Amino acid sequence: MDSKRDIRPISYVKAHAPEVLHQVQETKRPLYITQNGEAKAVLLDTESYEKMEKAIGLLKLLTQGERDIAEGRTQSQEEFFAEMEEYVKEDTRDG
Repeated sequence: MDSKRDIRPISYVKAHAPEVLHQVQETKRPLYITQNGEAKAVLLDTESYEKMEKAIGLLKLLTQGERDIAEGRTQSQEEFFAEMEEYVKEDTRDG
């Protein structure tokens, strides 16, 4: 983070919105927005935001998987594939 360029008061953001958006899009660095001297928000380019959302989603899945393992909610690969085969057969019979 470059504090001179990556931290701006809300008044600056309001007055220089196009420049601020250009900076965030070009540098791919977040811009911290302050109000009354306190950090209140972070502005990200859309690509960085989407990557962050995907990473958070993967972390949630990993956490759930670890919880399932710890609580004994697992099955063997053979059991899983047998269940899926049965599910697919039932679905094709119904459809």
